[in-house]
Amino acid sequence: MLALTLTADLTGVTNLQPLDTAEEPYFYTFKVQCTSCRETHPNWVSISRFESTDISGSKGEANFVWRCKACKRESTASIKDAPKTYTHSSPPTRQTIIEFDCRGLEFTEFQANGEWVAKGLETPTKFTAIDLAEGEWYDFDEKSGEEVCVKDVKWEIRRA
Repeated sequence: MLALTLTADLTGVTNLQPLDTAEEPYFYTFKVQCTSCRETHPNWVSISRFESTDISGSKGEANFVWRCKACKRESTASIKDAPKTYTHSSPPTRQTIIEFDCRGLEFTEFQANGEWVAKGLETPTKFTAIDLAEGEWYDFDEKSGEEVCVKDVKWEIRRA
């Protein structure tokens, strides 16, 4: 099991999470490495918890099925549950966003491509279309009259 963790400095917002619904799935984008031969795939790959692929030679399926070009082994990854929210904390703490059951592969890097959502820390304001690709996001909460932001974003892939 691998976990994608996030550490970020949230100002004026909490409950940060990827917008990941059946109608609008989030595609988690990673660099992938074979655990047999340690070859790293040159391209970024994307995985959605709402898409499944059959595993060859098996009755099972996984969210991501990949054959290593170097050693020809087939590997799989499945998302276990819906993503968790990242809650405001001071100082910022590392929190798990989502967990993967990986067989024969490891994710080595994460790219935050896609829409994230959050809510105001002390107001009912909902923030959508949050883009964390650059590692930070700034906006203004009309209800509190304060600037809100997500900054110092650090992603880590760890054993769960």
